[in-house]
Amino acid sequence: MEAPPGKPLVAAVEGAAVAGGFEIVLAADLVVASTTATFGLPEVKRGLVAAAGGLSRLPEWVPRAVALEMVLTGNVLEASELHRFGMINRLVQPGQARDAAVGLAQQIAANGPLAVRAGKRIITESPGWTPSEKFERTRQIAMPVIQSNDAREGAAAFADRRTPTWSSN
Repeated sequence: MEAPPGKPLVAAVEGAAVAGGFEIVLAADLVVASTTATFGLPEVKRGLVAAAGGLSRLPEWVPRAVALEMVLTGNVLEASELHRFGMINRLVQPGQARDAAVGLAQQIAANGPLAVRAGKRIITESPGWTPSEKFERTRQIAMPVIQSNDAREGAAAFADRRTPTWSSN
């Protein structure tokens, strides 16, 4: 997946996520992993290159030195190590990754879909913006959301102390 989708992706990992499996994890927005999960790009050990996005995405998730060590040695890291670097959002007991990931996805799905997509878009795109662009580009993405029926519904639901009913997908 070269371009990220507008909707958030939550990965659940039990066991080994290596090579292409790890590249799929790196394409996700949020990661839930069991304490026994391992991650790596071992292609170099076979004279290959991880060419499905892993090499460019890994340094966005972990410090450059960690990414270089993983890629140049082909060694795997345990979930606890990647959690320490901030790559894994939730570290859970074995057998609980799927349920925890679904729970996280449900929390996201309960929110305004336009706001979720706008927030993800701003976080994804803003690293490439110049300092002078940051507020203007944020406004361009946020204003349609702020002026939407979902924003009005969210405010009304808050005032009425009820769960919002979103009209957008």
